Amino acid sequence: MSPIYKLPRSVQVVIFKETTAIRQFLLLERRLHHLTFWQSVTGSLEDGETHRQAAIREVREETGITCREEDLIDLQLTNVFEIAPAWRSKFKPGTTHNEEVCFALQVELCDIQLDAREHLDYVWLEYDAAYKMLYWESNKKAFQVLENLLR
Repeated sequence: MSPIYKLPRSVQVVIFKETTAIRQFLLLERRLHHLTFWQSVTGSLEDGETHRQAAIREVREETGITCREEDLIDLQLTNVFEIAPAWRSKFKPGTTHNEEVCFALQVELCDIQLDAREHLDYVWLEYDAAYKMLYWESNKKAFQVLENLLR
């Protein structure tokens, strides 16, 4: 049986909530071996899945939040980036870059249910504090696009 590789196509979903007084963004603390870092919801597409379907699945798996395709805000942003060496073995040999389609999702106050295999913690922060904690440049781009859209 041949190995199953991840597709070099993924999604990112920036989750936020707002009241009349404040807008906050959800960050997840990701665990990868001995490294931890903060990011938004991300994940690879599965065979036969659309970007919107993958976004809904990843949001549910990583946070416990249930949403519908029409709830997703298309940020009109596609990041293309080099796959970090720590992840390359999960992709077909020779695959070096990933294409990531970005969405946002506005939610009401809700409980977050983390998948302990992937994430250690979560935090809701205002834009400036959240942006400073982001590890990946692709996350920073999506946050900037969303913040500009919401202004």
